[in-house]
Amino acid sequence: MRELTEFERFVIESKGTERPFSGEYNQHDAPGVYHCKRCDAPLYLSEHKFNAHCGWPAFDDEIPGAVKRLPDADGHRVEIVCHQCGAHLGHVFEGEYLTDKNLRHCVNSVSMVFKGETKQKSDDSHIRWATLGGGCFWCLEAVFSQLRGVIAVKSGYSGGHASSANYRAVCAGDTGHAEVVQIEFDSHIISYEELLEVFWQSHDPTTLNRQGNDVGTQYRSVIFAHDDEQIKTASQMIARLTEAKVFDKPIVTELVALENFYPAESYHDAYFEHNGQQPYCQMVVKPKVDKIKALFKERLKSGGGA
Repeated sequence: MRELTEFERFVIESKGTERPFSGEYNQHDAPGVYHCKRCDAPLYLSEHKFNAHCGWPAFDDEIPGAVKRLPDADGHRVEIVCHQCGAHLGHVFEGEYLTDKNLRHCVNSVSMVFKGETKQKSDDSHIRWATLGGGCFWCLEAVFSQLRGVIAVKSGYSGGHASSANYRAVCAGDTGHAEVVQIEFDSHIISYEELLEVFWQSHDPTTLNRQGNDVGTQYRSVIFAHDDEQIKTASQMIARLTEAKVFDKPIVTELVALENFYPAESYHDAYFEHNGQQPYCQMVVKPKVDKIKALFKERLKSGGGA
């Protein structure tokens, strides 16, 4: 959590309001992502922002799952808070017809931090990382290891503290961690968006804290974004999938900024490859691997990977 000034605490913790037309982001129009001032969770993309001439920053959409709505204490309005930490953002209004989405998130500038788009400058910038959670990490590790352009896949834990980042504690379901895989990939061969295409097909993103018989928050569907470019790509994909009604139920995948990745114990490495005849691998992992092989033949490594 970021240390707040007295005025920031007044707005963010005591649900105050900054004066109209006084905020830093009222007329701001640079490309990038707006994050929560207190916990740094991504909230809005710059393309969500529009000029409502109301005196405060206005957005007609949000990053999926980033903002929570609550009844306001005045009994009339709807308050919006950061879904991750509960920081007060402002209020949301509908029925004004200011944009095609007919929605206005009226947000205090002081509740946000803006991060502009940056360009990769290093010679090896085509080597990137992605961190994804969608049920048991044995399944995702087996799936992504097959793909051409994927350099390495490591199972691990994200979303909780280092002290409880171990398999026994995480399996209890109350550490805040998700079982994830961290993927090192060559973006000249496979893009982040292509990795997400495989991600959507390798698990059910519509079941909350559950994949099949694996139940608990550690099995939640989640994207831990490494930078604002990944936040933007994932957010836009979720919006497209939702609009196209690709899934029968709403997507519940979390999209949050990566804070830490804790590698899993070494016996989890290449688990399916080394334990393929185990009943769980045969009944759960292998069908997922076979599905991806059928759907993404042209993206597989020669020899079929796992």
